[in-house]
Amino acid sequence: MKSNDVIDKVKYALLAMQRHSWEQGVTAQAFLELGDLEMTILLAKEAALRQWPDGRLAMVESEFQVSDPGSNGEPLLFAAKATGDPALQVASQKMMDYLLHLAPRAGDGTLYHVTNAPQMWIDSMYMAPPFLVVAGYPDEAIQQIEGLRKRLWNPSKQMYSHIWDEGRQAFIRSACWGVGNGWTAAGLARVIRTLPDEMKDETLSMVSYLKEVLQGCLAFQRPDGLFHDIVDDPTIFVETNLAQMLAYAIYRGIKGGWLEEGYRVAADRMREAVYMKVDEYGLVQGVCGVPDFKRPNPAPEGQAFFLLMEASFRDL
Repeated sequence: MKSNDVIDKVKYALLAMQRHSWEQGVTAQAFLELGDLEMTILLAKEAALRQWPDGRLAMVESEFQVSDPGSNGEPLLFAAKATGDPALQVASQKMMDYLLHLAPRAGDGTLYHVTNAPQMWIDSMYMAPPFLVVAGYPDEAIQQIEGLRKRLWNPSKQMYSHIWDEGRQAFIRSACWGVGNGWTAAGLARVIRTLPDEMKDETLSMVSYLKEVLQGCLAFQRPDGLFHDIVDDPTIFVETNLAQMLAYAIYRGIKGGWLEEGYRVAADRMREAVYMKVDEYGLVQGVCGVPDFKRPNPAPEGQAFFLLMEASFRDL
């Protein structure tokens, strides 16, 4: 099939899936970056409709996420401006107020990832900082990134561990989870793209962080272009989504002029490998997937990152 046909199939499969808060957010971001503005507005409206009184967007019953709902922030901001709907603007501000003032956090201000434990997850690199920047709080975004890096960066492996418990001062999961490092690369790329021009030093730091995690992951890229779910553990299953996430960050970085053209060889290998994983129904197979993220299955975030990868490839 042609590229456009594959993209359409992946879109339809994604829209058929049930979605939690972060899955709604990354879905809306994918449609925003693809330029499907009407669908972006519809997804943002749904996120606002399911906003909890404390400000968290796209929430369903019994969710503990703190930063995940913030992934809906940029599409919601776009929808508020595009439609002029004051209700969407209020919803966006409530989400920001939650992140700035209500969300549980450590003593240094770093957000916890869940409400039921004092834990930082590397997933948060993507969930809150990009929204903080576009909403006008770039210093807070940098503070969140630095707080997560301080706890989760593994300098010997040049990758990030998954979960840190602040109360125990110990890792709950020290493994270098592929998708977690992908969340980092994609989140950093989005932050770098939108930091204000006057924050040159901070931008250089974020670019250096992105290059470090790219190099750490690329050292373990398989001959087929993909990675293992635990990046440095070849006994764990081969996983699809990290490749999409890194390719997205690389294409955005080359387009933005803050990554060298040489990274494209690895990104193109990833993209070619991912295309081989899309089945006849448009489901991206082999993703660290739902319902428990312990085995290869399709997942909304895997569908969405295929689209984000394609958006960044087209832009480049």
